This record gives sequence, structure tokens and C-alpha cells, in this order.
Amino acid sequence: MNSGDHRPRARVLLFIATLVWGLSFPLIKSLGDLQRLLVPGSGSWLVTVCTVAPRFLLAGVVLAVVAFWRQGGPTALEWRQGLGLALFLGLGLLLQVDGLQYTDASVSAFLTQLYAVLIPLWVAARTRRLPPWPVWVACALVVAGVGVLGRVDVRAFQLGRGEVETILGSLFFMAQILWLERQEFARNRVLPTTTVMFLVVGVGFGVAALAMAPQPAALLALARSPAWGMLTVTLTAACTIFCFVVMNACQPRITATEAGLIYTLEPVSASGLALFLPALISGWTGIAYANETLTWHLVVGGVLLTAANVLVQLPAGRGTPAAAG
Repeated sequence: MNSGDHRPRARVLLFIATLVWGLSFPLIKSLGDLQRLLVPGSGSWLVTVCTVAPRFLLAGVVLAVVAFWRQGGPTALEWRQGLGLALFLGLGLLLQVDGLQYTDASVSAFLTQLYAVLIPLWVAARTRRLPPWPVWVACALVVAGVGVLGRVDVRAFQLGRGEVETILGSLFFMAQILWLERQEFARNRVLPTTTVMFLVVGVGFGVAALAMAPQPAALLALARSPAWGMLTVTLTAACTIFCFVVMNACQPRITATEAGLIYTLEPVSASGLALFLPALISGWTGIAYANETLTWHLVVGGVLLTAANVLVQLPAGRGTPAAAG
């Protein structure tokens, strides 16, 4: 079976993983609110590292056992790919989180999705061939759709520290996508490579958590909470192990342009889950996290993003591998 035969299945799995990734937003929001309840005085940075570190450390340990049992340890090239993925992902998360301290969340969400537009431009510059016209139309739909979902007010937009950091963060997320499809890593195995990525990110944020915690008892208070543990395990299993393994396995089978546009469905999934999941989590954990309401922003933004993905999947939108990515 040639590689082209795997493309439809890869697209479907990436769509599913992207929808599951939307679950991470209400889960992370709930973990942050719960941490402030369990550890009063937790700042945004401490909340961030305490949310990221456990999920990646736990995911790394679980995947390390499975990967070593089934495939053995990582090769030199798998270490190289995993370290690169961890570097780009970690820096992207850091810049995105810090940028949120200096700009509105809606502006941050809009700018983070810029990688879906930047990837076709990067591919065009690299191959010296313009993408097919449906890709340009799809990029325009992505910009409009994410802007509507984020309720971005163009008249009030300004480029300050938060906006600059968020744009830089989006560049690192784009680099993560492009690094994953490099031909030198074509023969790498998914499980060992993803294990390296998980452990490097987890250890890095874990060291930061230990350094930032006011005292070890603060971290122990989180570990003793059944609700915090269950939310973390869910985030680890669904949004970390499943989603990143699917991403690392399936994304190289399609173009980076297609992958970037598929990932823009994540805010649609997150918005839909936010309509009912917060109240369920609040009733179980005791935090105050209200459901969001269905608005025209969600409907229109979701339609625009869905249209972009449908358009880029059409034969005219895929183009040749060289042109499309």
C-alpha cells in the first residue's frame, strides 16, 4: 500500500483529534479555578506550569512504558525530532501564556491561529510556487472565522507586547507542524518520538513548577485532590496521549497546509463543549464555572472554519504535493 492510500484515513483521524483537543479548554480552565481554590494566591504562571507539567510527565511515563515494550528505545533521529517538537511546543506555550497577560483573550485566540495562514505562505516561499486558489480562499475564511469566534474589534486593535508575543508563539506552533513533516524523520517511529517530546516538555515545566511554588505543600495540596487528579488524568489521556500520538502519526501523511487548516476547527469544538461541560464539572468539583451561551459568533465562525476545511480538501484545493506543502 503506498503512502497516498493512507491520506483519507489520516485526515479523518486528525479531524477527530482536533475535536477532542477542544476538550482541553474547559478542562484547563477548570484546573486553574480548582487550583486557586486549593492553593489560594496562585498566580497565572504557577497555574500554567502546574497544569502543563503533570499532563506531559504522566503522558511521557505511560508512553515510555508502551514504546519501550513494543519498539524499544528512541534512535538518534527520534531524539532529534522529539527534542525539536518539545522545543517548539514549549516555547509556543510560554509565549502564548505570557502574551495573554497583556492582551485580550479574543485577540490572543485570533493571532494564535495565524499559523494556518502562514503555513501556505511559507510553503510557497520554500517551493517558489504559489498555492492553488482554494488555499488562499480557505485562509481568508480562517481569518474571518477565528476573528468572528474571538469577537475581535478591528477598530480597537493595537500591536503591543501581548500581541507581539502571541504572534511569535504562533510562529513556534507553525514550526512544530513543519518540523514534524521533515523528510529526514520519515522513518522515525511515532511512539518513541512522542515519548521524548512529552518527557522533555514535562520535565521543563515540572522544574518551573518546583521553582515557582511558594512551598512544596502547595503542590501536595493539588496531588491530594481527587477532583484535580481526575481532571488531570482526563486531560492527559484524551488531549495529550491520544491527540499528540494521532498528530505525530497522521500529520506527515498529508500536507502541512491541510493540517494547519484542520487544526483551526479546535476553537469550534471548544466553544461547543463550553455550552454544557462547565456546569457538569462545577457540580462535581465545587468550582464556579458557568456554561457559555450559543451566540451568532459561534454559528457564523464555525461555518466559516468548516467551509475552509471543506474547500481545502477539494481536488482543486489540494494541488500537487509540491504546491500544497
